[in-house]
Amino acid sequence: MKFWLIFILIFFAVRYLLPIVLRLALTGFVRKQMQNGGFVVPPQAAPGRGTAANRPGEVHVDYVPPTAEKPGKQHGFTGGEYVDFEEIK
Repeated sequence: MKFWLIFILIFFAVRYLLPIVLRLALTGFVRKQMQNGGFVVPPQAAPGRGTAANRPGEVHVDYVPPTAEKPGKQHGFTGGEYVDFEEIK
């Protein structure tokens, strides 16, 4: 009987008191972070700013990936064999 009483008390504490305690703790943490500026997203640089070489209408590319080989040409694969499919009932 003592086991069930302790079990029920722990169950109700976890079910009803733990969410309230966590909500209060997280609210305090979020307020502290907002005051310290912890959740501020840094501004991103606008594209094209800071470079005098770009005139209006010109495009500046920072990275050009290496050219890939032709998609139809695969090395080492000579083709497959056709296997006829027959449904077995």
